[in-house]
Amino acid sequence: MSPADKARALALTEAIGQYQEEVGSLPGIAAEGHLETLVAQIIDSLRRIEFVHHIRDARHDPARMDPSSPLFDPLKAAVLRSRRGEADEAWWLVFLATHFGKHITDGWRLARDVYGRLGQGGHWNWAATSQSPAALQSWFVSNEGTLRGSDGVTRRFSNHRQYESLRASSAAGTPRIVASYVAWVSPPRTHSDLVRQLHQSVGQDPQAVFAALYGSMDAVHRFGRLGRFDFLAMLGKLGIAPIDPGSTFLTGATGPLKGARLLYAGSRVADLSARHLDAKLAEFGRQTGLGSQALEDALCNWQKSPGKYARFRG
Repeated sequence: MSPADKARALALTEAIGQYQEEVGSLPGIAAEGHLETLVAQIIDSLRRIEFVHHIRDARHDPARMDPSSPLFDPLKAAVLRSRRGEADEAWWLVFLATHFGKHITDGWRLARDVYGRLGQGGHWNWAATSQSPAALQSWFVSNEGTLRGSDGVTRRFSNHRQYESLRASSAAGTPRIVASYVAWVSPPRTHSDLVRQLHQSVGQDPQAVFAALYGSMDAVHRFGRLGRFDFLAMLGKLGIAPIDPGSTFLTGATGPLKGARLLYAGSRVADLSARHLDAKLAEFGRQTGLGSQALEDALCNWQKSPGKYARFRG
């Protein structure tokens, strides 16, 4: 552990100790090694957030926007598009990055080949997709075999999206998900219009807007709790949308909810509601200076191996 991480671990340990003195004990970290492991997972989570902030602030090769290039990266492309004032394309690229994910071996290949139409000419950018989701579905019908590897190239969803499908006819298929996303935005309304309309109804507080967007995404097919949390949080971290989660949104969660129950009751299956634990974690975050994203991620990973640190890559 680097000197900086040692200092951060000490500060976190002291903050958690202060929380227990002022608010109450945390049974989940009473066992030997549990506190140290939780702190290590929090540090990993903070590093992941800081890495995205680096993407937000760094200079990027324009080839990051080009799906014909092996350098293509939808998140870096989204930053570059956002800097150019192309907000719709930036949101769309983050959506594709979230839907397909970055596979541990294949990287961004699936997102790259769909966005770039397998090099057949043109892109499935926001303008083309939002104009005709049906055309995207037809393209999937024609190219489903290739996308699923008939050409010898593996293109796989990330671990978090491993149950999604490339079948054009499937209810879980990408074309149906994309069509529901387009309907959610509802062109000619833009993504920026969507945010402005929410400002009129809930105000401009970033956490209130995040919550309103989160709730409205019920309309997006197969974007459940994890998908929408990751999508919206990434938009905020990249500076593309003025939003920030003020909650861990545990309703519908699996790993983070188990982690919260373990922390507060000493058992992953304790009878504590998601709503109750959301409130407890909000208090924990205020007391320790930790944001909801770091807590959500850290608790999910910590509960998998609470007494012995293991590195997780998502």
